[in-house]
Amino acid sequence: MENSLQMRTEATYSLNFLVYLQNIFLNQNQSKEEFKFPYIPIKYIFQEDFEMCFKKLWDEVSQRNSEHPMNDLKIFNEDKDLFYKRLFKESNDNLKDYNEIYQSYKIWWDSFAGRFSVERSIADTEQKLYMELANSLIQKEIATQKELNISLIYDECLLVNLDVSSYFAILSTKDFFVKYKEMVPKLLKHLLN
Repeated sequence: MENSLQMRTEATYSLNFLVYLQNIFLNQNQSKEEFKFPYIPIKYIFQEDFEMCFKKLWDEVSQRNSEHPMNDLKIFNEDKDLFYKRLFKESNDNLKDYNEIYQSYKIWWDSFAGRFSVERSIADTEQKLYMELANSLIQKEIATQKELNISLIYDECLLVNLDVSSYFAILSTKDFFVKYKEMVPKLLKHLLN
C-alpha cells in the first residue's frame, strides 16, 4: 500500500494570540516563579468570567480554524475586536491597552523570534511524527481521506482541553518534546475514525 498521509503543521495567529492573552491574564495572579511569556507588569481589566469567556472564544476560533485553516490570518486581522469584546471589560482605556497588547503580539509573532522560531523548533520532530503516522497507516492498510491539519501553539493552553478531532489537532511545542509518545497514538486514533 502507498502512503496517503498529507499533513500540514502551522503556527496560527489567532490561537497563539489567545495563548498570549491567557498568559497575560494568568500572570496577574501568579508568583514570579510561575510567570509565563509575555510578562507585562500592568494590571489589565479582563471580563470577570474571563475563563469561561476564554473557553467559548477558544472553541469558536478552533472550530473556524478546523473548518477553514487558511482563514486563520483573516480571523486575527478582521475579527480583532472579537478578542477584545469577549475577554476585556469595555472602556476607552481598556481598548487602548488591548490595542497595545495586540500590536505587541503582532510585532513579536511576525519577527524571527515569533512564528518562524516556533515552527522551526519542531521541524525535526514534525518530520519524525509524519513518518511514524504514515508508517502506521501503511501497516494497517488504511488510506486517509483528507489532510491532517495541526495548529501549533507556542505554549500550553491551560484554560481549555486541547482535544483532537478528526483530522484536526492543536498541539503545543511542549507536546512535540515532552508528550511526544502520547501524541502519536492520539493522532493515529483520530485518523482511524
